[in-house]
Amino acid sequence: MKKTAPASVGSPSVPEGRMAEYTQKKKRHTLWRLLKNFGYHKALTALTLFLALVSSLIQVVKPYILKLVIDENLEIGLNDLGAIGKLSLLYFVVILMGSVCDYAQSITLASLGQRVMHRMRTNLFAHIQSQNMSFFDANSSGSLLTRVNSDVESLSDLFSSIIIQFIKDILIIFNICGAMLLLDVKLALWCFTCVPIVAVITFFYRNLSRKNFIKLKAQLSKMNGFLAENITGMKMVQIYCREKQKNDEFYAHGKEYYRLGIMEVLLNSLSNPLMTALANLATAIFISMFASYVVGNTLDVGTLYAFTQYIKQFFGPIANLAEQFTSIQSALISGDRIYDIVDKRDTLEDLEKGLPLESFSGHIEFKNVWFAYKKDNWVLKDVSFEIKPGESVAFVGSTGSGKSTIISLLARFYEIQKGEILIDGVDIREYKLTDLRRCISVVQQDVFLFTGDINYNIRLNEESITEADIKRAVKLVSAESFINGLPDGLESHVSERGSEFSAGQRQLVAFARAVAVKPSVLVLDEATASIDTETEAALSQAMKTVSSDHTTITIAHRISTILGCDQIFVLDHGVIIEQGNHDQLVARDGHYAELYRISLSAGEDETA
Repeated sequence: MKKTAPASVGSPSVPEGRMAEYTQKKKRHTLWRLLKNFGYHKALTALTLFLALVSSLIQVVKPYILKLVIDENLEIGLNDLGAIGKLSLLYFVVILMGSVCDYAQSITLASLGQRVMHRMRTNLFAHIQSQNMSFFDANSSGSLLTRVNSDVESLSDLFSSIIIQFIKDILIIFNICGAMLLLDVKLALWCFTCVPIVAVITFFYRNLSRKNFIKLKAQLSKMNGFLAENITGMKMVQIYCREKQKNDEFYAHGKEYYRLGIMEVLLNSLSNPLMTALANLATAIFISMFASYVVGNTLDVGTLYAFTQYIKQFFGPIANLAEQFTSIQSALISGDRIYDIVDKRDTLEDLEKGLPLESFSGHIEFKNVWFAYKKDNWVLKDVSFEIKPGESVAFVGSTGSGKSTIISLLARFYEIQKGEILIDGVDIREYKLTDLRRCISVVQQDVFLFTGDINYNIRLNEESITEADIKRAVKLVSAESFINGLPDGLESHVSERGSEFSAGQRQLVAFARAVAVKPSVLVLDEATASIDTETEAALSQAMKTVSSDHTTITIAHRISTILGCDQIFVLDHGVIIEQGNHDQLVARDGHYAELYRISLSAGEDETA
């Protein structure tokens, strides 16, 4: 079915991608939600905070020890080598403790950050898997990849350093302020006058950096979407010789990303040099203003020295806070993007709610079903039909008539707007979704194989499927000769999307996968389109065997594949216009008869 999906994240039709929305959103306490992740690792978080506290105290103690050496020994001419030696040893022990704390903190932070990210990434992937098909229609694969990989990775620094370092720097600032006030209130108040200047610079810098980062993330989303789309469609690119055009498009995307990236580097590189310059300037002014107090014996040399060290230490954490504050803002954007997916509840499927279902007889009814992918653009219009247990039925019609949509609705990939779909007399919305889908196997024309081996692609990690089930399924769908001809048989490697196999071979694996789960309903959606005539004949015979125990639904353009069906439903623009078996419909000389004559004519042309 051709559907008109909403503009996806990062599509060119959306200015600056969907990231533009974030400038208009109300605050959703994203930071608090991110911080709650530390609660799942309480012991490790507590240890990290303790190490940060000890490290911040050590930063303040070091200048004070040097003050004692100067004021209580050197300045008064005491020159007590024993006392100086003890203070020197204490200074060394303090430095050693600080180094040990910093080393231990780096290890605990790295471990904590990786644990938090692993949990977030796993939960996000599980949440995405729980969405229905309308969610994937509205969100490109490139956008989702960006969220699961890039956006979660963007939180790495937040969890592994920024938050704890932010707390540590605040502790250092408070400790330095306390130490300054204890040493000299007047000098301390003068030092505090630099805070408003730093605050203004920080605010200005934060806004510039945040705006640029929003654009940078939006451009990355566009690039990921472009890459995912073009790598998937590389065959079409090469068939139509569009490599140069596509390369030019990617170059344009990359050039814009480069420009925004350079701006990000420039903005991030500005903070530390600026703060260092301010610290040195403040120190110089402080010495020039208060050196005379030392000469006048109203200020101790050690106190003056301690204050110069505290000023440098004071600007260090402030510079860090400015940078970290910007990094936190950037992380919040990534957090917003992640929670934008996590908060997506209207398309979330409840896989475990409903009546349990081990199997069903295969009695299917559509009663006055109306369905639209987009409001009022009806794809199915008042569709009603009945399929009895064990019947083999087919749906035919032109492209866009609604054939594949019926299958999607039967498996509840989408929810209908009007009517009922019943299985064994029960509305399918009453059944547990995982059980419902387990009872329905679908073989599509475009087969998807996962990286692994053939055994894995048939079983798909379902432990209830035994080796005997797999061998039975392979034999039933006439895939034995193909698989046994491979070097490692069922253990033969399958690369991404099964690119080393022909379309027909991939289709045989898909047939075996569908049969191995012993479904109650088997759906073939253009499933024989890629199979040669000889294999199709063998497969058709196998399907007759399968159909004796299953309700079978076939969607096909090849009339030859549905001649023996018990019922054939003919759709046109979302409406069933004819119904009956092959002979009845040909005798009626309607739309189906015309399709059959076209099929015969195409067959004669091919023979000729």
